Amino acid sequence: MHNKSYMSVGELAKKMHTTVRTLQYYDKEKLLCPSSQSEGGRRLYTHKDMIKLHQIQSLKSLGFSLEEIKNKLMPLDTPEEVAAILSKQALTIQEQIQQLSKSLQEIKLLKEEVLQMQQVDFKKYADIIVNLQMNNQYYWLIKHFDDSTLDHIRHRFNKDTGLSFIHRFNQLIEEILILKDNNVSPDNIEAQKAAQKFWNIVMEFTNGDMSLLPELMKFNDQLDEQNEWTKKQRIANEYIQPALEIYFQNAGVDPFKEQ
Repeated sequence: MHNKSYMSVGELAKKMHTTVRTLQYYDKEKLLCPSSQSEGGRRLYTHKDMIKLHQIQSLKSLGFSLEEIKNKLMPLDTPEEVAAILSKQALTIQEQIQQLSKSLQEIKLLKEEVLQMQQVDFKKYADIIVNLQMNNQYYWLIKHFDDSTLDHIRHRFNKDTGLSFIHRFNQLIEEILILKDNNVSPDNIEAQKAAQKFWNIVMEFTNGDMSLLPELMKFNDQLDEQNEWTKKQRIANEYIQPALEIYFQNAGVDPFKEQ
């Protein structure tokens, strides 16, 4: 019979909800070696070994390999060392929770988009996932574009230029809404400057491809009016349209006729 301060491999396995074979493997890999042996050569573990096993199980549950766990294990000889390893584990777990929470949110949002699209389109699913991962809050716009427009967007913008474009577009919409709130007439110089900026940003998006204009107009008609962002777009579009007409007249061009 062994000392009560020690545990056999079977007792430790039972207390820590693992298997004897696992503990034997950890011993073989020098990850968790028993602190002592009985006179008959049986492995004997202490409560300190039990705490070390808890470290191993926690890190393993977070996806670390046994080799990585070896490098992460810390000594447990003082209260400060025990507290340090617990703090480190808590931080690692918190990081994992944040990553899992983000992944869960992405799955929920993708599910919503899939149901709204009402058809299987893995290419759009992939675009939505990419935009979710780069924290683009306008990921939901993707479902409203047709394949040719999406192909254009994929080739026209990368992550940085795409987010920059959206940011500048939103800034312009806010400027237009201020002009509307101030009852600035369409032929006013400020309204004409806004019309020019609006047209320039449309040309930046299309890269001069006028065949995209009908699709952009169709896109605007498909937007959900219950969405706060799309409400702003509609109000701004209604205000800037007569200003654009004056701008085109003064410039002597009719881009829609050309299209």
